[in-house]
Amino acid sequence: MEQFRGQPRLPKFAVPKRYDIHLEPDLVACKFAGSVQIDLDIVDATNFIVLNAADLSVAHNAVSFKSQTSSKVFEPSKVEIVEEDEILVLEFSEVLPLEMGVLAIGFEGTLNDKMNGFYRSTFEHNGEKRNMAVTQFEPADARRCFPCWDEPACKATFKITLDVPSDLIALSNMPVIEEKPNGHLKTVSYQESPIMSTYLVAVVIGLFDYVEDHTPDGIKVRVYCQVGKANQGKFALDVAVKTLGLYKEYFACPYSLPKLDMIAIPDFAAGAMENYGLVTYRETALLYDEKHSAAANKQRVATVVAHELAHQWFGNLVTMEWWTHLWLNEGFATWVSYLAADSLFPEWKVWTQFLDESTEGLRLDGLAESHPIEVEINHAGEIDEIFDAISYRKGASVIRMLQSYLGAECFQRSLASYIKKHACSNAKTEDLWAALEEGSGEPVNRLMNSWTKQKGYPVVSVKINNQKLEFEQTQFLSSGSQGDGQWIVPITLCCGSYDTPHNFLLQTKSESLDMKEFLGCCVGGGNDKSIAVCSWIKLNVDQTGFYRVKYDEKLAAGLRSAIEKNYLSATDRFGILDDSFALCMACQQSLTSLLTLMGVYREELDYTVLSNLISISYKVARIAADATPELVDYIKEFFISLFQHSAEKLGWEPRPGEGHLDAMLRGEVLTALAVFGHDLTINEASRRFHAFLDDRNTPLLPPDIRKAAYVAVMQNVTTSNRSGYESLLRVYRETDLSQEKTRILGSLASCPDPNIVLEVLNFVLSSEVRSQDAVFGLAVSREGRETAWSWLKNNWDYISKTWGSGFLITRFVSAIVSPFASFEKASEVQEFFATRTKPSIARTLKQSIERVHINAKWVESIQNEKHLADAVKELAYRKY
Repeated sequence: MEQFRGQPRLPKFAVPKRYDIHLEPDLVACKFAGSVQIDLDIVDATNFIVLNAADLSVAHNAVSFKSQTSSKVFEPSKVEIVEEDEILVLEFSEVLPLEMGVLAIGFEGTLNDKMNGFYRSTFEHNGEKRNMAVTQFEPADARRCFPCWDEPACKATFKITLDVPSDLIALSNMPVIEEKPNGHLKTVSYQESPIMSTYLVAVVIGLFDYVEDHTPDGIKVRVYCQVGKANQGKFALDVAVKTLGLYKEYFACPYSLPKLDMIAIPDFAAGAMENYGLVTYRETALLYDEKHSAAANKQRVATVVAHELAHQWFGNLVTMEWWTHLWLNEGFATWVSYLAADSLFPEWKVWTQFLDESTEGLRLDGLAESHPIEVEINHAGEIDEIFDAISYRKGASVIRMLQSYLGAECFQRSLASYIKKHACSNAKTEDLWAALEEGSGEPVNRLMNSWTKQKGYPVVSVKINNQKLEFEQTQFLSSGSQGDGQWIVPITLCCGSYDTPHNFLLQTKSESLDMKEFLGCCVGGGNDKSIAVCSWIKLNVDQTGFYRVKYDEKLAAGLRSAIEKNYLSATDRFGILDDSFALCMACQQSLTSLLTLMGVYREELDYTVLSNLISISYKVARIAADATPELVDYIKEFFISLFQHSAEKLGWEPRPGEGHLDAMLRGEVLTALAVFGHDLTINEASRRFHAFLDDRNTPLLPPDIRKAAYVAVMQNVTTSNRSGYESLLRVYRETDLSQEKTRILGSLASCPDPNIVLEVLNFVLSSEVRSQDAVFGLAVSREGRETAWSWLKNNWDYISKTWGSGFLITRFVSAIVSPFASFEKASEVQEFFATRTKPSIARTLKQSIERVHINAKWVESIQNEKHLADAVKELAYRKY
């Protein structure tokens, strides 16, 4: 018995081939009963069968194993569930025969409220609160619904039967074959599934409306949602039908099931889950309301649908062998969802917006407490934490880098052969590299190992010395300290124009190139008049590489001038700004030079570039408040003048025929002006908000600017002037649109009054906020961060109990700890959590404390800048 405890993987002496599962949920008592018959191949001599089970009760007399040939029935002598390892150990008094047999187990469980396993979600129908039953099994929670070999490599087929109340709709991965009435219940049975992993099995039981369509090759696609919301499913339905056709062509392989259902669940921890043939979503990621959803909501629905449908091939048809290779699922689905969105909505410029993904990956991977893309997993409790910006965003970014290096056609061809080879089985990272290596003739494995097997990434420093370009790579760390990683870096560069891009692989620590030979040009006044003089050199063209670039002062000045003259692409303007901000945070560049660079973006109108400029300005204003409080007002004045140009161009009213990106930008620019205290913006927002309170359909407050108005209103709320806060709570209570609720939750804590912030945080824990949405309320103003930390300590036991079994708990830690900027606070946080940590938050806690240290160093560095005050005042008062 002891030998099975504390092991990361199940023993291999039995292999499941088929599950026949029967479940009977009781939606009133929130319990379920079930039985499973598993066709097992006993492949090693053993008198034990060990499989996963958790939070289930299994009676001793409800277990038997029947040999297929002799029909002999083996009763276990011992049945034990080891809760800490989530395993069910069956001991038999004799060795089991090496052949196929059927393991039968009866069990009971609870429909929990933790949003994982087999759980309950609540909805209102005709004014009455009712329960629905939903499954969420990824990564390791199928074991909470039925005993199984709950590992991605243990693929089998699944035959599912449900006993449910006769007035409800019951869905599973496969189409229904029959429904038999049985008193007030009905028995619903489904077609047997193709071979698949346990984490993709799904069941949903409740009351729903749906909209339906078919793909040209006859696959029935439906979007299910709460009764009365069917119209809001039409946009996602249209995206799904088109995307299935796109992927069929791209992967050279049709969708492999007869139907695809997508369903909105009112209580759902993640954004969505790619269960084979029955994809579950948060309402905000699937439903789109023409009248009350913003452009950003529309884009979110399209990219999430495209992401989940990519998984039907990458993940479901070909599955990672173990969680170490999770990034193959998530990084890939993220990258390919942009491919689909770009094809369906070219005007959204999603490949420029993809830089937001890269930046989040770079931001997390600049921490010493980051992890490699391929990460060792030794306990089921560790898996949740790697559903992070490394697996998704760095994963997607290195795939984009590789595709850009190998070329789009060769990449697509190799992918199709990878899917063909591994369909219906499992694959490791090396298998993908092997397919790409074979298709391209390039040393993909050697090139990519430096990006997936070690954490971090390089900063490439470039300088001009004697008409030679000198490159040097070092590991970039946000703390400014030196790491020792080294990479094979695909360097691309343009000089003076985009006509002839140059590239080479930087395989050593440093390299120098003769400009005349390599680029055919020189910088500055060379003596040779026959050589072109180029005014700027940009590395990492269009930011396709996952690395940062540090330019010497001469090259940096050339790029500033090129931005002002509008010579550079949006992606390159984004990259220069983002690298400069990261270098400033790492104390490798002064805040003075970062602010000077930001000033060059005064006339910027590209959505993605401006959006990043805005988020950088928030971070700079926060750190300045810690480092140089006496300069904060000047810095805010500078930022207000910086966003004035775009705000005036966009105005408050949507213009006829304007694009999707302008609609998204308007809200972000107005929010920034409100946060920085621009009185005209705050007053106008307040006027429009009051019109909205009188009439929720007023044209004065369209969905794209609602969040800006809500934030603006909260800037003036205080304990003695509460009306704006009370009004927002009223709108929150009256709307049944999840997107509206999350817009409001995301605005409330931006209030500068700490007493109001405390009220907001307590509201977030109340029954009025679904536990899936609490994390949206944690975006606390700088003035409220001390209050938020006390609140977190006081409520930690409750928070830990409510959110402790999923990944949402990590958001509480990072949102409240990361904004601090002193070494003392880091020690205090460490001390508080010393006795309260657990595997599921360990990594996040270390990362958050590291961020506090980084901020504290940054504060010291800013305080030592000699000319900062003069520069800031000059920028604040400069007239344009």
